[in-house]
Amino acid sequence: MKLFYALASPFVRKCLVAAHELGLRDRIELVSAVPSPVNRDANVVAHNPLGKIPTLITADGVTLYDSRVICEFLDDLGGRRLLPAAGPRRWSVLVDQSLADGIMDAAVLGRYETFARPEALRWDAWLTGQFAKVDSSLNEFERRAAALGDRIDVGTIALGAALGYLDFRYASLAWRDRHPLLAQWFETFGARDSMKATSPFTA
Repeated sequence: MKLFYALASPFVRKCLVAAHELGLRDRIELVSAVPSPVNRDANVVAHNPLGKIPTLITADGVTLYDSRVICEFLDDLGGRRLLPAAGPRRWSVLVDQSLADGIMDAAVLGRYETFARPEALRWDAWLTGQFAKVDSSLNEFERRAAALGDRIDVGTIALGAALGYLDFRYASLAWRDRHPLLAQWFETFGARDSMKATSPFTA
């Protein structure tokens, strides 16, 4: 399998953490890509018309995207350990994944606004709105932090990738100060081998 990736992408990290947890990481070849909302990477576009990462090419030559689809594929390949098959727990895990993905979406859009967009064209109110999404989502995870426990599933993996991205790109947010229970959970989850092996700080 081949995965188009950039080390700083939280969505890529989410997939790689899943691969590590499922014992599949050694089966994935990483192909470097340069994500951009303006100058799209032609090598990625050739396989994914959106030009976004992560994009996975399976051993059978099938192209998969986005991170949710890739994680579900890897879970199927690895014995279905990260996503419950049915029932209330499945929907709970999927909602956690969706909320954590939303944090990553907003944070990445914030990064584009401050890094990729020319300064004269930046819209402060729009940027404030993105970080309001991050904050309200973190508040929700803080409210139900006890339910995270020692779970290892696509919901907690997505959350781990989201929090790691905030640490990497937005240390000044100091999210731990306002979310102590979530910070305590991340202290343990972030120490997992899968998280350490995929840390963007190792670049």
